[in-house]
Amino acid sequence: MKEAMATPNKQGGGTWKKLKSQWTLQLMILPCIAFLIVFAYIPLAGNIIAFQNFKITSGFTGSDFVGLSHFAEMLRDPTFHQAMKNTVLLSLLYLLVVFPMPLLFALLINEIPFRRFRKLVQTTSYLPHFIAFAMVASMWIILLDPKGLVNETMQLLHLIRHPIEFWTEPGLFRPLSTLISIWKETGWGAIIFLAAIAGIQPDLYEAAMIDGAGRIKRILHITLPNLIPLFAMLFILKAGTLFTGNLDHSILLGNSFNKDTSYVIEYYSLQMGLELTRYSYATAVSSFQALMSLLLVLFANWFSGRVSGNRLF
Repeated sequence: MKEAMATPNKQGGGTWKKLKSQWTLQLMILPCIAFLIVFAYIPLAGNIIAFQNFKITSGFTGSDFVGLSHFAEMLRDPTFHQAMKNTVLLSLLYLLVVFPMPLLFALLINEIPFRRFRKLVQTTSYLPHFIAFAMVASMWIILLDPKGLVNETMQLLHLIRHPIEFWTEPGLFRPLSTLISIWKETGWGAIIFLAAIAGIQPDLYEAAMIDGAGRIKRILHITLPNLIPLFAMLFILKAGTLFTGNLDHSILLGNSFNKDTSYVIEYYSLQMGLELTRYSYATAVSSFQALMSLLLVLFANWFSGRVSGNRLF
């Protein structure tokens, strides 16, 4: 009995002794915990203004409580419906087209036989990620201008007679936004897949080669099955962005001509909050986004578990 009672004390003492011996490491993580509390958890209390008619002069406690009136107004606003439609369509394009590209690119890079050339391709593909999107947007706007390089080249090759108005045609915004996302993020996104490929045991490939499996079969039966858990995890995380959209693209590439397809929920919330100073309404819109993102992550986690057997939680 005495030995049984002494065991927990010994374990507790061991834990405290371990923490005491690692006090420098524990101190290193304190700023991260403080950052998380200050910028992630404390601001959650501000969501209360979504249910109030918030006024800065009245504060949180003095503002009138209006319940779900802001949410009801939001669902009746045709501009919100337009922004939500654009957001969902752009996000679906991202999930279906942009999201798989890093995986495909990593598979292609891995099959390059020349090591130096492979490193050159990798390094070159990373560079667009480090360019500020303001510069990226300016570059693409200039390239696709009616008098830009793309139109001039197509006219010289007699592919078109008149310049194409890429940035004033609403129907072109979504494919252009998708193309720019692929160009900017594919190389950077491939890093994690290349790291996963490097962790696959070489013995599996050697055994497959001995059995006569070619490159395609080795990719299909060895590489891809080992990447499915990672792909499923990233898919679950990305699914939550379906109702978020891309504010950078909407602001920097969008204009009054292509607003019908470029206007997203985040831009709508930004205008309501900062331009029209409707803080409560903007918070209601953001709360709706957060709720839908949570539901999408839960659904994606369940769906991934049913289809591939891989879940994040």
